[in-house]
Amino acid sequence: MLISVSVRCGKGKKDRIVPFPHSFKEMLAMHADSMKKKQAVYLFESSWKKKYTDRGIRKILAKYSEVAGMTQNLSPHKLRHFLLTWLKKGIDDALIQPYSGHESRKSLEVYSKLAITDAQEEYNEVINRFPI
Repeated sequence: MLISVSVRCGKGKKDRIVPFPHSFKEMLAMHADSMKKKQAVYLFESSWKKKYTDRGIRKILAKYSEVAGMTQNLSPHKLRHFLLTWLKKGIDDALIQPYSGHESRKSLEVYSKLAITDAQEEYNEVINRFPI
């Protein structure tokens, strides 16, 4: 069973479906329950009870990039490119397209040209130190 989250008006004012592992379902349910008890407006909101901004997300990713010992900060855009490039290694474009937000499968060709091996090596080096 596929679990996904709908993102409304993401980059480019596009709606997207974001998949995540089935094992994440319980953790997300616990978080949603916690936020409901706090009477939160958003599923993910700041300590000021506001939705996260693009800048706020970038700061969070920069913090975790530093904790992970990465030499470059991870941006939402880089994270998206990494995921789509990785998915292209084993999944047909027709199945990736709904998650990518691209209007056509032809737009996904850019991810075929990106070298995943360098990114994968750096990922393998730091993932074991990830704080979760």
